[in-house]
Amino acid sequence: METTSFKDIVGNNALSDWFANQLSNFTPFNVALVLIAALIAGIIISLVYKKTYRGVLYSPNFSLTLIMLTLVTAPVVMAIGSNVALSMGMVGALSIVRFRTAVKEPLDTVYMFWAITMGILLGAGQYIISLVVVIMISVILLVLSFVHFRNPNSYLLVMHYDEYAEGDIEAELRRSVRFSRLRSKTVTRAGAEMTYEVRMDQKADLVGRMLDIEGVHDATLVAMQTETGA
Repeated sequence: METTSFKDIVGNNALSDWFANQLSNFTPFNVALVLIAALIAGIIISLVYKKTYRGVLYSPNFSLTLIMLTLVTAPVVMAIGSNVALSMGMVGALSIVRFRTAVKEPLDTVYMFWAITMGILLGAGQYIISLVVVIMISVILLVLSFVHFRNPNSYLLVMHYDEYAEGDIEAELRRSVRFSRLRSKTVTRAGAEMTYEVRMDQKADLVGRMLDIEGVHDATLVAMQTETGA
């Protein structure tokens, strides 16, 4: 007759209780469902970011970061949702984290918080709220982007010219653009250099008009990235 020791019974019961406790809180189906929903939400956020981006150089890595933020945040919230001690420890651990990467665009920070928020909502099982939030914020950002896209774009107009042509340059700017503001002016014995901030339609041939003015040697138009992303 086979005998079972007390140690084996305690060990088996402890192991089975541990597995039962783990699976009672998180099942493979629940984890997979949260991760799939987080992936879909992250992709939507990434696509909206790409569609509404108005900077100089679009970064695909940042779009991937938005997806990963949503994916990583969701299971963390699932883990700490039912454990007060673990949640307090997580808050303490996160309080000493320092991010060294500088965010150049203020709007990029908003997208990062949006991705984290979606991860928190999905990790907490708030699927309906998550759906409403991701749809409404996406629509709002797309509408705001469309309205902003129709506004005049900002450029820097850099010119080298002879001083006697300055009056003709200012007159042409008043006729050709909606807004112009002098940013810098440098005068040397070889001539003068002047930089204007102008706002106009992209199709306007402002450089050609400046070169038609007698005394203007060259003109350069550079797209300017302002605080509003123009």
